Amino acid sequence: MTCVQDSPLRPIQMLWINLIMDTLASLALATEQPTDELLRRKPYGRDEPLLSKIMWRNIAGHAVYQLAVTMMLLFVGSSACVVVGCTECNHSSAL
Repeated sequence: MTCVQDSPLRPIQMLWINLIMDTLASLALATEQPTDELLRRKPYGRDEPLLSKIMWRNIAGHAVYQLAVTMMLLFVGSSACVVVGCTECNHSSAL
């Protein structure tokens, strides 16, 4: 049994959040001035990978971190978080 009755965000709200976040990200990329070093750099070859070893390391590190946090919330979260006013859960009220 869960204590959540309704989704906190409606689909139209999710679309608005997505629109705003994508717009802000694109503005940040579009308004950044190119540097002379970037303009003088030779193009990458056709055989060069799109993701460097540092990028793969960062992606793997973030994936491990997110997996650890998700597993912690999944298995330990119910004892760490208390829902006030929930009658279905066996938690005591923290407030």
